[in-house]
Amino acid sequence: MSRLTIDTLQAMKSQGEKIAVLTAYDASFAALLDGNGVDAFIVGDSLGMVCQGHDSTLPVTMNDMVYHSANVVRGSKRSYVIVDLPYQSYTTVEQTLKNAHRLIDEGGAQMVKLEGGQQQLKNIEALVAQGIPVCGHLGLEPQSVEKLGGYKVQGRDEDSATRILNDAKSLQQAGIQMLVLECIPASLGKLISKTLTIPVIGIGAGIDCDGQVLVTYDMLGISRGHKAKFVKNFLDGQKDIELAIRTYVDEVKQSQYPALEHSYQ
Repeated sequence: MSRLTIDTLQAMKSQGEKIAVLTAYDASFAALLDGNGVDAFIVGDSLGMVCQGHDSTLPVTMNDMVYHSANVVRGSKRSYVIVDLPYQSYTTVEQTLKNAHRLIDEGGAQMVKLEGGQQQLKNIEALVAQGIPVCGHLGLEPQSVEKLGGYKVQGRDEDSATRILNDAKSLQQAGIQMLVLECIPASLGKLISKTLTIPVIGIGAGIDCDGQVLVTYDMLGISRGHKAKFVKNFLDGQKDIELAIRTYVDEVKQSQYPALEHSYQ
């Protein structure tokens, strides 16, 4: 079995098929997700919170990301693998290229993901010039949570919504091939998904994105602390984890998740 490619995911958007994405951090979960229909993994720096016990993603290192990415790749065969560049790992073009190559060469990533809008254009253009696929991340940016004043919904006023939309257009023009939108009003998620030609994956961004992603620990109801509005426990009422994963995939594919109760207005 060969892995899905970014061309596969692009074709899914073109054909109107929703893309089911979950986070993965180790070989065992990767194998479960991979075998139950998940289209893509994000090896997220969220591992700092759900695996390492930190209060944010900020302490996660490049070594952490390479280690977890390699584990995920070894445990899976089909799902497309996207890996986060962690906090302060892409402050210059030179550093960005070096660390992205590590994620691909040592971690087995098929695509690297970074947060931010206009300020990331030079980094994205440099990555694209070297043939490295890039995923953007707009809306709530966890690596900038202190600057944003906490984990808050973004894009609710006209100015910030326009900024996020313009950033999305600029990132696509710079060469990203996928975009994650986090914690924005559903109407803005719909507008951006319809405006861009690349796949747009939502997490708290409404039903009209081209796909959805959740932290797997949240999807299974085993995360600690506060649960965001967009989180749904898919293990509730299921007899095992595999059924929970398949239910998540089915609800994403059939546009049943996220429901209105999981979306921001």
